[in-house]
Amino acid sequence: MESNPLYSITYGLYVVGCYAGGKAAGCIINTCFQVTSEDPKLAICLNKKNYTLECLKKNPRFCLSIIAENTDPMIISSFGFRSGRDADKYADFGYDDIDGAPAVKGNFCGRLIVDAIDFVDCGTHEIVIAKLVDSKGGSGTPMTYAYYHSVIKGSAPKNAPTYRAEPAPTKAPSDKKMRRFKCDICGYEVEVEGDLPADFVCPVCGFDRSHFKEI
Repeated sequence: MESNPLYSITYGLYVVGCYAGGKAAGCIINTCFQVTSEDPKLAICLNKKNYTLECLKKNPRFCLSIIAENTDPMIISSFGFRSGRDADKYADFGYDDIDGAPAVKGNFCGRLIVDAIDFVDCGTHEIVIAKLVDSKGGSGTPMTYAYYHSVIKGSAPKNAPTYRAEPAPTKAPSDKKMRRFKCDICGYEVEVEGDLPADFVCPVCGFDRSHFKEI
């Protein structure tokens, strides 16, 4: 079976925001679609290891923020590459409570407030069927997964349905003037002459030089 055609399936990017024991939790997802038009139902997909899925099963109301091309990329980093079990993803951004669900502050194409009503086991992931409760307008152009990869040059978190392991990087020849480094958190790549400065910080995810590996 060839996997290449799977790359042609289109995806968007969204922030799921919910509460867990009175605290705001959430994550980035790339799988969401409308199932019905009347009495609208939506379907999203979450990895079974995802803390946000645990939270939704205890508190089914959540906010779905539609990421725009001009949404702060640090939001993608914070919500996509850290676990809510040991990090406060909202710390640098704050959030507004919308109809009982946390919505991370920032520019988005819109917000959907939904209630999870069913969970479908799909092996490594679960599909969450949700009923639309309310919607809020926004602005901007929805960010596609293709835009995220080609323009922002990000990679998929290991819990994402579209994650694919990459071959281990090889060391560049010692006589090569230009050297290329890749962030092992978000996948951002940078090319420099010589070594990457010790104080370099990833412009996408904000992590330091220690997370950059030469490729």
